[in-house]
Amino acid sequence: MSRLAVLAAVVGGVGACLTLGEVRGFRSPRLAARIHPYLPGAGRPRIRPGALSVASFRDVVTPLALGAGDRLSGLLGVHETLAVKLERVHSPIAAGSFRLRQLGEAILALAVSVVVVVLVRCPAPIALVWLLGAPSLAFLQREHQVDRASAAWQRQIVTELPVVAEQLGMLLGAGYSVGAALNRLAGRGSGACAADLRRVCGRLRQGLGEGAALEEWAALVALPALDRLVAVVSLNREANDLSRLVSEEARTIRRDAHRRLLETIERRAQQVWIPVTVATLVPGVLFMAVPFVQAMRLFTTG
Repeated sequence: MSRLAVLAAVVGGVGACLTLGEVRGFRSPRLAARIHPYLPGAGRPRIRPGALSVASFRDVVTPLALGAGDRLSGLLGVHETLAVKLERVHSPIAAGSFRLRQLGEAILALAVSVVVVVLVRCPAPIALVWLLGAPSLAFLQREHQVDRASAAWQRQIVTELPVVAEQLGMLLGAGYSVGAALNRLAGRGSGACAADLRRVCGRLRQGLGEGAALEEWAALVALPALDRLVAVVSLNREANDLSRLVSEEARTIRRDAHRRLLETIERRAQQVWIPVTVATLVPGVLFMAVPFVQAMRLFTTG
């Protein structure tokens, strides 16, 4: 009991220090922050966190949470990195902040599980399953949200890509350069491809080449159709009739999309017959069971 009291006192003291460190009356400003407003041409001072504050604690814990979360997600079967998925969906949340929030929810689920196990006094196997399952489910729930958003973004790119490729081919045929055509598509569009193209145009303004910026986009989205289109557009310095090549690739992408649509329609048409078959077989089995039971009764009584 004494060890538990000492541990509770230490945890409570650290929490009280972190809380009081954020209160203005208990936090003394640094000398640089006090004289900064009186310096000529000084802007807004950048407040540096103290040695024991919430910001400094977050700076220490975030890399640990990021590494632990990546290893845990790898053990649970998630192979794509979190930073790639968040960047793909244009999320404003950094990977470290996301992992910190995710692990915080898992720790909270573990604490609730410990309280429930102690109060209910579950058997050891059930308690072990509960203590391992609740944090894992809390961790995977956030991971599943990111995976679902990433997959939805990829599906939207696949849906919009045939139209974007056709427009790119028409603009190149009208005399636009690759950079000007990408800027026009990014400025006039409003979908997922337009949002990604705005990021590509931003990379172009930073001095990156057109082929390298498009390859970054293709590597981030990770779609075979986009890889083929980027490979064709990257031939702008070698091919004389780039618009024709892009238009042919656009037709290929549209044929692939049409084939996937037909596959989806056929699969849903087959799924329609499942409830019809069940609804037909169950009454048939019941009707067959009545004479079968009656015949068995006659044979056993005779």
